[in-house]
Amino acid sequence: MTNEKVVAEKLLQVNAVKLSLQNPFTWASGWKSPIYCDNRRVLSFPFIRDYIKSELCNAVFEKFPDAELLAGVATAGIAWGAMVADQLKLPYIYVRPKPKEHGLGNQIEGFYEKGQKTVVIEDLVSTGKSSMQVVDVLKNEGLDVIGMVSIFTYGFPVAAETFAKAGLTYYSLTDYPSLIELATDKGSVSAGEQEILLKWRDDPANWKGVL
Repeated sequence: MTNEKVVAEKLLQVNAVKLSLQNPFTWASGWKSPIYCDNRRVLSFPFIRDYIKSELCNAVFEKFPDAELLAGVATAGIAWGAMVADQLKLPYIYVRPKPKEHGLGNQIEGFYEKGQKTVVIEDLVSTGKSSMQVVDVLKNEGLDVIGMVSIFTYGFPVAAETFAKAGLTYYSLTDYPSLIELATDKGSVSAGEQEILLKWRDDPANWKGVL
């Protein structure tokens, strides 16, 4: 079993990922989706949490050996970023969606120095839009963003295009195709359902579910 499938299996074990073709989920964007991913659930399961943390550490260590600073994305990426930074003994900051409306008005929390080689820690990547907003905030503060690591990605073409256009090196522990292939291997998804599930990813904005 590939490493991507092993991670996907861990997420399925704790119901961090749910598949539902007959009763699709509705995202905040209004999109209908046969999948819902909530990696916050993993935090409640110590052994699987430890496994995911170790895999994130390996990814940062292997893909970005020059990293000098880790940046978690609020809110779901904060805990994962902190755990990885602790394990790798790297400085850590996190980025809010917008500046705080009181106190110092910070959008970036923590200490950093301009020019530090920074890796962003995300829990989940969908279109890549919110991820790039974080990258832009960091770059505007003079940080050298050398890459991003996430637990899961849907693998939307728009995200790949966004990251490529920005010259951002990106790596995810597992992805939507690996998850669907694993579910098919285990018999929880039929070959016909697999085809429908993979087709959703090609045009999620216009997918209406199973008619």
